[in-house]
Amino acid sequence: MDSAAASTGPAANKDRGSENANLRDKGAVLAQYLEQLKPKVLAAFETDDVSVLPRPELAVRIGHIVTTETDEDSNNLNLLDRRNLVADLIRWLLHSSPKAPPKTAPAEAPPQPAAKPEPESAAEDILTPNRDAKKPAETQVSKTVETTKARVEPLVMDRLDVSAASRLPRAELAIQLRDIVNEVLAEEKIRLNASEQMSLVELLLDDMLGLGPLEPLLADEALTDIMINGPAQVYVERRGKLELSNVTFRDNDHVLNIARRIVSVIGRRVDETVPLVDARLQDGSRVNIIIPPLAIDGPSISIRKFAKKSITLDVMKQQNNISEQMATVLKIASRSQLNILISGGTGSGKTTLLNALSQMIDERERIVTIEDAAELQLQQPHVVRLETRPPNLEGTGEITMRDLVKNSLRMRPDRIILGEVRGSEAVDMLQAMNTGHDGSLGTVHANRPREALTRLENMVGMAGINLPAKAVRTQIAAALDMIVQVSRMRDGMRRVTHVTEVIGMEGDIITTQDLFTYEFEGEGLDGLLKGHFRSTGLRPHFATKAAYFGLDRRLLECM
Repeated sequence: MDSAAASTGPAANKDRGSENANLRDKGAVLAQYLEQLKPKVLAAFETDDVSVLPRPELAVRIGHIVTTETDEDSNNLNLLDRRNLVADLIRWLLHSSPKAPPKTAPAEAPPQPAAKPEPESAAEDILTPNRDAKKPAETQVSKTVETTKARVEPLVMDRLDVSAASRLPRAELAIQLRDIVNEVLAEEKIRLNASEQMSLVELLLDDMLGLGPLEPLLADEALTDIMINGPAQVYVERRGKLELSNVTFRDNDHVLNIARRIVSVIGRRVDETVPLVDARLQDGSRVNIIIPPLAIDGPSISIRKFAKKSITLDVMKQQNNISEQMATVLKIASRSQLNILISGGTGSGKTTLLNALSQMIDERERIVTIEDAAELQLQQPHVVRLETRPPNLEGTGEITMRDLVKNSLRMRPDRIILGEVRGSEAVDMLQAMNTGHDGSLGTVHANRPREALTRLENMVGMAGINLPAKAVRTQIAAALDMIVQVSRMRDGMRRVTHVTEVIGMEGDIITTQDLFTYEFEGEGLDGLLKGHFRSTGLRPHFATKAAYFGLDRRLLECM
């Protein structure tokens, strides 16, 4: 934990204000670069149909323009700034190019897919193997450039002082690298056109300063997940569906080098003694790395990308992830300081919903976040971010989630937010919720609200505390106010399927009531699931608490 996060009082507020000012200045600089580069990018793609160009090729070519046009600026962009600028320029180009895809539907409607009136036909379609499953989702930069890169890279590295080069700004290094590449190409009698030479230099720069083949994928805002299953197999998630990309690595050592570069930035390591590690990128994206001997077929990297744009409950309402009434009730629940547990499967959008709910927290409250790998993006000024620490080489020095939860209680928090509850820290979280820390939030892996309660009960048992089942359930019922179930459905869309209140106890059973549910109705011709969010019409149990905050009338109107 950094000193700014650890300190409180006027000094900390001053540091926070200075940090916010720096962020605003950086935003202004990036906006200035964006406007400056737009004409140059448009001119560079004047003869291209950008609608058919693959995203990785766009990223490489635009990256070269960014590098070239900023090489004389004393305030050189860092890797994250450059990646954000490239992503913004790609998005702008796809909407502004004269050959961009039309924004309105063509006059002649495309042929509709054949209707599937009979259930038997639908079943046959589902059971038919997908012949295109292994077809790459996108075309990477030309094979000529890839082949040339593999051939000339060792020769280029021999002529370059890598340790000195890594300390140079990217723009300055690009100039030196361009000269060396031209020499090597001439000696090896390899002919590349200007565009291919530009792509070659950018790929070499990404390998040296960035994350190599991953850079174009990280600059693509349409992707939410990147999964590397070895040097020749990189999958991406786009609009909730997995696709095989054409991005490749040289070999397993290349993948391992990228993995080590990721973890070294945050002071962690990955090797045979620590073959499993959680980390994060500079932009907050979450990374999981597992290598041999645990990963049999070679190093595996999973990246959950950090969304540049903040997702709010209003945005989720517009995307049909929740209904308007559900969004209002969740806003009122967060404002009313309910203890809320977000339940869902892997990749269902739990952290996104947690971020959206956290935006309703009052700016005057002190918030402590506790995570394995820090990824929450809270907007409030008074936030202390805590992150777990793995053991060192001697097997000591580990700081667990439970240690941090215990410590957070001594930090005078108004709210405690746990990125994920997965073990014995559930005991301390429940105790915190029961001792005046109302409005705490957390996530848990479960498929239904009732299963989330069962998981919590099991996790309390992991703490080694020998309590009767009824005592544990009583504590859970007293601590939790609401469970929000979120699910990623087979059409790729995330939807909130249950908003469930925890009422209390009846005998040995925790009683709950659903306020909203999602009812599935079928599938449309566009492949999206059809259904509606239904209110049960029940009076919310937390209406009395909402009345304390003057929100009871709004709450009842939504039901």
